[in-house]
Amino acid sequence: MKYSRVFINSLAYELAPEVVTSTELESRLIPLYQKFRIPMGQLAALTGIEQRRWWPADHTLSDGAIVAAKKAINETGIEVADIGAVVYTGVCRDQHEPATACRIAAKLGVLKDTAIYDISNACLGVLSGILDIANRIELGQIKAGLVVSCESARHIVDVTIDDMLAEPTMQNYARSLATLTGGSGAVAVLLTDGSFNLAGERNHQLLGASHLSAPEHNNLCQWGLKEVGPQLFREFMRTDAVSLLKEGVSLAKDTWEHFLAQRQWTLDNIDKVICHQVGAANQKKVLTALNIPAEKEFPTFKLLGNMGTVSLPVTAAIAHDEGFLQKGDNVSFLGIGSGLNCMMLGLKW
Repeated sequence: MKYSRVFINSLAYELAPEVVTSTELESRLIPLYQKFRIPMGQLAALTGIEQRRWWPADHTLSDGAIVAAKKAINETGIEVADIGAVVYTGVCRDQHEPATACRIAAKLGVLKDTAIYDISNACLGVLSGILDIANRIELGQIKAGLVVSCESARHIVDVTIDDMLAEPTMQNYARSLATLTGGSGAVAVLLTDGSFNLAGERNHQLLGASHLSAPEHNNLCQWGLKEVGPQLFREFMRTDAVSLLKEGVSLAKDTWEHFLAQRQWTLDNIDKVICHQVGAANQKKVLTALNIPAEKEFPTFKLLGNMGTVSLPVTAAIAHDEGFLQKGDNVSFLGIGSGLNCMMLGLKW
């Protein structure tokens, strides 16, 4: 996938307001910790995540995405009438039907000829949305499109902690640990063909992307519903973290080679990378496997946790705001998601 006239003109985001520390979560697991003599602080030690953010219990997902979308529109000054597509890409949604994008689009007041739909691709949803909009722009179908997402970890973490206490085994602890890293936030990515005279300092050109998959590993991380009684279902999330990391790194290596070859880049050509934020072990393994120096990457997981689809674009926005990403940098977005899928994007910042 190569692009010649696609630009990111906004990376607007909204962080959830409630700060939840790893210590707070562990305090709810004291009976389990005492049973297996697990020292307090183990969660942060294993993941590198000290805190994450959550929405209030009564928060509606699309509300977060609407706030981020309005920020993107306001900071660029783009006319809503010029937005040709609104795509919602979160793992979390308001409901099964209709598309969560429909309520967001209605609140924004888009025109009737605007394409409105949801995309689901685990933690790669926003990247999938970016490429979907980019394809429309490159083909000349639209001049601008908006990718939005909002993720909430509060409910699934609460349910997982209850399950860990109800089934206090080391096996259950191990397969539940990754869920406790979950954070919450919202993001909106505005893409255009570069023909608008927009406000703001962002005009990041999308150069190309690579995507490889290993769907035989679709069972390593699952989030869904399980039947617990007659017509009674309960949410669950289970992760084989060791296997997921091993197979994810293997897929990332193959995708990285494909990406570099496609762009005719070497590692020296890439100034900065922004990775999907999972935790310390994943960061180290991925960077080591791809031979990327740690100083080329900007992490946010320590204070924000894993916000799913929102993590990578929010990290890029913060990296820009803090001066890590500079105008003219060759930047690569690196995403690995359940499935397994791996996507890597190249941008001229």
